Amino acid sequence: MPELQLSFHGTFVLKKEDLLKILQIATEEKGLVGSRQELIERTGLGNEKVLRIKGWAIRSGLVSGDRLSPEGELVWNYDQSLRSPITDWLMHFYLSLGTQGHKTYKGAGKTLLPPPENPATWGGWTYFVYSFLPQYPTFTLPQLVQHSARAFEQETEKRLIENFIVLLKTYALPLNRNELSPLRSCRFLTLADDQFSTGQANLPNPYLIGYFLAKLWERDFGNATSVLTNDILKQPLGLSAVFGVPTETLQSSLDHLETIGIIEQRRAVSPAQIIRRWEDPLILLEKAYGN
Repeated sequence: MPELQLSFHGTFVLKKEDLLKILQIATEEKGLVGSRQELIERTGLGNEKVLRIKGWAIRSGLVSGDRLSPEGELVWNYDQSLRSPITDWLMHFYLSLGTQGHKTYKGAGKTLLPPPENPATWGGWTYFVYSFLPQYPTFTLPQLVQHSARAFEQETEKRLIENFIVLLKTYALPLNRNELSPLRSCRFLTLADDQFSTGQANLPNPYLIGYFLAKLWERDFGNATSVLTNDILKQPLGLSAVFGVPTETLQSSLDHLETIGIIEQRRAVSPAQIIRRWEDPLILLEKAYGN
C-alpha cells in the first residue's frame, strides 16, 4: 500500500534563507557530518528545524549525503542567492520524484531510478505531479484531499490536509502575509479564487529543458542514440507532466532544442524520431545558467 512520504518536512515549509544555511555548511570541509547539536551551532537553525531543512535540501536534489550534489555545486557556483528560475525548476524536478526517484553516485551527477507503475509508490509529491495533476489540472484543496485519500488509504484526512498544504505552499500558497511561495517563479501552479491550476508554466530556457530530457532519456532509454518522438511526448513521469503542459507545448520546446543543437528531429518518414546530440547532462545544466 503506498505511503504518503511527506513527513520529511515536519510541517516546516521550504524557505530559501533556511536552505542556504544548509547549503553553506555543505560546502565546507566537514560538510554536513556531525551531531544534530553541531549542525544547530553551525547553521543557527533550531533543534527540529535543522534536520527538516536538510531533508528539503536532499529532496530538492541539491545535497547528497553530507555534501552538495554535482547539481548542487553548479547551483552554488552560479546562484548562491537561489533566486534564479533555473534553480526553482531544478528543485521542482527533483522534489517531484520523492526520495526514491534519484540518487547520486560519487563523481557523477544525479541518477534517476526506473519509475514505478503507480507514481503513488514514490509518495505524495510524485503522485501529485504525475497522477493527480494530469487528470485534474484545475482543483481545490478539498478535491486534492478527497482524491489522494484513495491513493493513500492509511492516511487520515487531517494528515493529508497538513502535508498537501505544505506542498502547495512551495508553489502557489503564500507562506504568510509577507512571504511568497519559494518556487513561484515557475508558475507550475497558479492560484485564483481558491482554485489551483496547472498549464500556465513559465518554461525555463532550452538548456534546462535539455538537461531534464537528458536525465529522463538516460533513465528510460539508456544509451540509445535515437528514440521515437511519441515515446518522449508520452513518456511516463516525463517532461509533459514535469512542466504541467500539453504535448503540443512540449513539441514546441523540442523544436527549440533542435535549433540549438541539443537534439535532431527526423520527421520526413513516419514514425518521427529524436536523435540525441548531447554528451553530458551536467554540461546542459551549466549552460542553462550561462544563457
